Amino acid sequence: MGEKRENSAWIRRFHPAPESGVRLLCLPHAGGSAPFYFPMSKALSPAVDVLCLQYPGRQDRRLDPAIDNIPDYADAVVAELKPWLDVPTAFFGHSMGAVLAYEVALRLERDGLPAPIALFASGRRAPSRYREENVHRRDDDGIVKEMQLLSGTDSRILGDEEILRMVLPAIRSDYTAIETYRSEAGAAVSAPITVFTGDSDPRTSLEEAEAWRVHTTAEFDIRVFSGGHFFLANHAAEIIDIISKKISGAGRQQS
Repeated sequence: MGEKRENSAWIRRFHPAPESGVRLLCLPHAGGSAPFYFPMSKALSPAVDVLCLQYPGRQDRRLDPAIDNIPDYADAVVAELKPWLDVPTAFFGHSMGAVLAYEVALRLERDGLPAPIALFASGRRAPSRYREENVHRRDDDGIVKEMQLLSGTDSRILGDEEILRMVLPAIRSDYTAIETYRSEAGAAVSAPITVFTGDSDPRTSLEEAEAWRVHTTAEFDIRVFSGGHFFLANHAAEIIDIISKKISGAGRQQS
């Protein structure tokens, strides 16, 4: 299915675990980057071989053209992921990453390629739930303000504002992609979906999170945590434990 590269422009493998027999692909939020998932990769190794996506337009890919729509994002991820589908693979996506994970899963199924054994959608309303949002049309200060709103006081999420402003073009492209995204009516994946959501997330209500149920033909589970959009920062151990148990169970069924 293609040549597997240890670290391609798109895929980072911080803690290789080739003998684990199961993989987890982690897809970052809008404006996010692969190192966001370094702690999760470390925690799951060596039981799970974790791959983390590095989107164009940030960090060492700062000079690569950013992508401003979900279909092109998903097509690019599918192309990069093909060589890594030799073992059962699950997807974890936060915010924009959740929608992107869903669209990648749909494409894999349609192309007759190995589909994910599980999809973990975190911090994002269901693909079929829309809100009129225009962050991508704001000036730079407006985008920074939005990111501050979502991250709260957690400097680990926001990072250095000076660095943040350097990657604003990529962040704007990400917001354009997710805010203009529209899902295909009636589409659903065959992978079981587990949704993680914060009880005070300003961008996702409980009803909007529950609506992920119609996007799978398999089992559905939802876990609600205290916190806002980046609730996972304070519940990492519990979330990682849930992922580990569900992946190991799904992996045994596949083998």
